[in-house]
Amino acid sequence: MTGNLAVLPTRSEEDFRYADLAALAPLWPVTEQRIVVPAGETGSVTVIHSGSDALVRDIAIDLGAGAQFSLYVLSAGEASGRIAVRVILQAGAQFHLGAAQLAGGDATAEIVTRVVHAAPGAVSRQVVRSVAAGRGTVNYLGKVLVEKGADGTDGAQSVRAMLLDRTATANARPELEIHADDVKCAHGCAVGELDAGALFYMAQRGLPPEIAKRLMLQAFVAEALAGAQNEAVLQDQARAALEALL
Repeated sequence: MTGNLAVLPTRSEEDFRYADLAALAPLWPVTEQRIVVPAGETGSVTVIHSGSDALVRDIAIDLGAGAQFSLYVLSAGEASGRIAVRVILQAGAQFHLGAAQLAGGDATAEIVTRVVHAAPGAVSRQVVRSVAAGRGTVNYLGKVLVEKGADGTDGAQSVRAMLLDRTATANARPELEIHADDVKCAHGCAVGELDAGALFYMAQRGLPPEIAKRLMLQAFVAEALAGAQNEAVLQDQARAALEALL
């Protein structure tokens, strides 16, 4: 994944395999947003996609030694959205991505990440929770690359998607590429529907099915947004977007 692409790629490129190219075309080319966090400093950015306009963001983040950075994403627009993120971590740096994607209608919500551990002792966490309804599509394509010599790396991807209708689609590709020893890297990925057993349990305790479904989805999405500086605002917007899907 490279920044400042002059020509819109085709589906033959892995990072665009599931993209809504028709929605991206009017917004192309995309200017890279570059974020540099000096050694020992902290930073945080929140990206919100809402409304009826398509969105494309291309974000490159460089973290100095011991720097900490959090990126929170709420993608809940009526039109398609794509957010591409590239991160390079130096020694002891920490990166956290919390992303919630909610797609209905014919919209595609997509997050593409490339997290590079370039030096020892860095930590990265990616938590992505996605919900698709109607003919909506949610995509996550994420790679964690541990370069040679980046011993002590701790990288994790937690990716889960919920489909509310049989016509909805979820695509996920978490990937690890490791060239160092003594590392702790893991990824977990699951795509499914709401737990029928949990819904039955809640119904047995007097909760109407629609309320039980709503509460379960709210809790599911809330995992990705926990810890954001503006968490209350994000959670409120996520709940409103879920109501629209239901």
